[in-house]
Amino acid sequence: MANLQDIGVSATINLLSALAFLVAFALLRLQPINDRVYFPKWYLKGIRGSPRRSGHVHNVVNLDFNMYIRFLNWMPAALKMPQPELIEHAGLDSAVFVRIYLLGLKIFVPITFLAFAVLVPVNWTGETLEHVKGLAYSDIDKLSLSNIPPASKRFWAHIVMFYVFSFWTYYVLYKEYKLIASMRLRFLAAQKRRPDQFSVLLRNVPLDPDESISEHIEHFFCVNHPDRYLTHQLVYNANHLAKLVENKKGLQNWLVYYENKYERNPSQRPTTKTGFWGLWGSTVDAIDYYTAAMEKISTEEDVEREKVLSDPNSIIPAAFVSFKTRWAAAVCAQTQQSSNPTIWLTEWAPEPRDIYWDNLAIPYVKLAIRKLIMAVALFFLTFCFMVPIAFVQSLANIESIEKVFPFLKPIIEKKVIKSVIQGFLPGIALKIFLILLPRILMTMSQIEGFTSLSALDRRSAEKYHMFILVNVFFGSVITGTAFQQLQKFLHEPSTEFTKTVGDSIPMKATFFITYIMVDGWAGIAAEILRLVPLIVFHLKNTFLVKTDQDRDQAMDPGCLDFPVSEPRIQLYILLGFVYSVVTPILLPFIVVFFAFSYLVYRHQIINVYNQKYESGAAFWPHVHRRVIIGLILAQLLLMGLFSMREAEKSSLFLVALPILTIWVHKFCKGRFESAFVRFPLQDAMVKDTLEKATEPNFDLKIYLKDAYVHPVFKSSSIEQQSLIDDEENNPLVPTKRNSHRSSKLPSEDNSETDNA
Repeated sequence: MANLQDIGVSATINLLSALAFLVAFALLRLQPINDRVYFPKWYLKGIRGSPRRSGHVHNVVNLDFNMYIRFLNWMPAALKMPQPELIEHAGLDSAVFVRIYLLGLKIFVPITFLAFAVLVPVNWTGETLEHVKGLAYSDIDKLSLSNIPPASKRFWAHIVMFYVFSFWTYYVLYKEYKLIASMRLRFLAAQKRRPDQFSVLLRNVPLDPDESISEHIEHFFCVNHPDRYLTHQLVYNANHLAKLVENKKGLQNWLVYYENKYERNPSQRPTTKTGFWGLWGSTVDAIDYYTAAMEKISTEEDVEREKVLSDPNSIIPAAFVSFKTRWAAAVCAQTQQSSNPTIWLTEWAPEPRDIYWDNLAIPYVKLAIRKLIMAVALFFLTFCFMVPIAFVQSLANIESIEKVFPFLKPIIEKKVIKSVIQGFLPGIALKIFLILLPRILMTMSQIEGFTSLSALDRRSAEKYHMFILVNVFFGSVITGTAFQQLQKFLHEPSTEFTKTVGDSIPMKATFFITYIMVDGWAGIAAEILRLVPLIVFHLKNTFLVKTDQDRDQAMDPGCLDFPVSEPRIQLYILLGFVYSVVTPILLPFIVVFFAFSYLVYRHQIINVYNQKYESGAAFWPHVHRRVIIGLILAQLLLMGLFSMREAEKSSLFLVALPILTIWVHKFCKGRFESAFVRFPLQDAMVKDTLEKATEPNFDLKIYLKDAYVHPVFKSSSIEQQSLIDDEENNPLVPTKRNSHRSSKLPSEDNSETDNA
């Protein structure tokens, strides 16, 4: 059982680690050679120039000692930029993401003060644990609800305070949801012209025996949107071509590397081996080898590109359809196009950089099957991880394990070793187990068939949140309890089981405190150091860079890792809710995490991260829902704890809280969620009218011509399908059908479904 000394050792190790990372960052960021690593966003915007041009700065080392005196000035600088400027500079997604940390501070700072003022004295004076024979506990556990006598009237203090905490959370969530919904609407209204404002993604186009897919799409929208339809872009299955292009980039990098190497030493031609990664095989001239490989793959690329464009089977029954106005696009994206709800499916088109092109090639009918398979796979993956979680928890409960495995006692009885193992090792071991998980979950989301990067991130975050909920939280509590009280379980009547569990759940606070310090303190400090991007940049700068353009391409600004960071925040919010009345000593550690993370990530989105897409904070409803889930779980767990502590009558007064929480969620959802899933027609009309008045001669068709062309075709010319211009001047829509009818009966739609 970790005690105050163990927590102190863990706090010391993690504080020193965080301090070392921060000092290293503060010094490294001042060196001109690292400027593109720690300020890449400003370079990408074309605002920042190389500091080497300054007379006070050496090419490699900064010799301006006044800057070293002010080496911590990045902290106040990260807080100075006002929110409107931050949104314009970094985008609404980034600005709203850091507000999740601010939301945590708004919720838990007042809760922490109230809990320490009211509940800590109530728990400390309970004097119960010391009278329970055979129960392992520490000084920290005396500050928890476990130290309250069964059926005590002291539980009323916890009930009243939890009502206060819940109502405060309702208020903060409502105000934040309202604020971010208005921020999103203002952001969308103020946005400059973008292709996705005029376009929809069309899926599951029914096949027609008399018309090609392109002609069928053109005919359908000319009939059903006669005054609004502008153009469309077909979607091709170019996944194999994309792989060739990616492989070509890798070969190009190797060719540049060996050419640079030869320029540095012209007396000797570089060589390589023809095997995997140049590790084995026959030795050949490296430049000639990669030049020939480039010529070969370029030929394959041209052949594959021509094959994709000429083969009708490469055309997918989907397209990006564009309209003359935003209003028309909003109407199409938010309405059903056919009496058959399974065909002619439309949704808002992602912005071009947000598209995940690989999944556009997946037939729509396979998506449901893929999602079912991945749901089953996620279930098994989640519960298979219980085994390593159980092992990690065993490390946190050495004293109890000694009773079952006494041969370990001589090794772990040393005071320093025990403190390090119990106070530091469990948190870092759990962190290591979770490193590979986000990549696995992202792959599963990609298999499910989502067509935008933002949707992939949101879906992966949902999976990761469920995984953390089951494994890290419930797995740690249940598995840890079983190990911790194993001896007691084996030697007591079954009627005492529930009481033991009720006493043990609050005691897991010590493990979560160590995990917060490892993951939330030292982990966040490591994020700002950017050690891996620093090393990769200098390797590229040494071996691959010839020009300033190459140096810019060598920068890796990265982006917000929403699928990982947001579920981690939700874990800390859940822990805060659960332990706010159970073990309030955990709350300051959570507050430090939110404050430190807010500072670090605000600095990162200002100076480093370059977002891959801009969704207009479309993720906020998911954030709100997961906070609500955490609060409901905390309320249910507290009811269970009170029941186990022989306070059933008191726990009845908590029954109303989960019901009230669900009502608050439904109210906020009904009031604000529409702003995140629909675009108001009124706002669309205002933007269209204003744009028509200010730019009456703007050619929207040319602007949208190549907006949704697959990236692998951007360098080549694609023959555009001939489109009907000025449809309003043509009373009849040309068609290649044998029966020239401008509309179909519902029965014909059903037959098209069969063809699809």
